[in-house]
Amino acid sequence: MAISLKGMSRKELEKLKVDIEKALEKLAVEDKKAAMEAAEKAAKAHGFTLDELTGGTPKRGRRGGKKASGPKGAPKYANPEDATQTWTGRGRQPAWIKSGLTAGKSLEDFAI
Repeated sequence: MAISLKGMSRKELEKLKVDIEKALEKLAVEDKKAAMEAAEKAAKAHGFTLDELTGGTPKRGRRGGKKASGPKGAPKYANPEDATQTWTGRGRQPAWIKSGLTAGKSLEDFAI
């Protein structure tokens, strides 16, 4: 199937690109499914389940797996003007920390 791209408009080319991306995504899902079935079959041939070999249930797509979340850190700093605003010291600094540091305070001034 030969497609001549020269005579196509920008709109037609963009639609073709979207269609190709959708087709590739669909193929990837089908390939993963086939790989999972082959892995389960191979495990069964050796007398195991795939769960026994991998140490858990396999994630199936985006909806099947649980979101992994680590433990939340205990807050180390609090906003002196609003004690409900806290920060663990990890990640991005909140705006109230940044403005306090700019004003000449130190992190110890916000420590809980």
